[in-house]
Amino acid sequence: MAELDAAMEGPLPISIVRYVSMTPSRPRNRLIAQVFYDVEFIERYGGGIQKIMDACEAAGLPQPVFEERFGGFLVTFNKDIYTEERLEALGLNGRQSKAVMYVKETQKIKNKDYQEINAVSRQTATIELNNLAEKGILIRTGRAGRGIAYELPIMPNK
Repeated sequence: MAELDAAMEGPLPISIVRYVSMTPSRPRNRLIAQVFYDVEFIERYGGGIQKIMDACEAAGLPQPVFEERFGGFLVTFNKDIYTEERLEALGLNGRQSKAVMYVKETQKIKNKDYQEINAVSRQTATIELNNLAEKGILIRTGRAGRGIAYELPIMPNK
């Protein structure tokens, strides 16, 4: 499963952008919030959205998507931060995205691998792999020359 959706009935009292940045936060349903507080499922009212966002960041996951949909509130958590859509949003070209997908399957990529899967020169492979490392998408390991490989800093949960 690549994503998890959590839905809550009823719209947000204000836009999600203002809701997240607003201090202090208010519980949307005081009765449910009180029950969660009484059974020690939550430690205080409000702040849940920020806590969710902080937990995703700490786990190296993309920020969840918050939406108002069908008169309710939906939060979508993505499991894999290395999706083609996200890589495209980060400004990667098609060859770089292909390389990241390759690393997801094989755990590493070398310059020679990049050349073969993308039909590019050694120089182009070097430039584009270094660009991926500069952006923090891949990390460079090994010694100079043929010993250099690139890996994902966070392995996706398959």
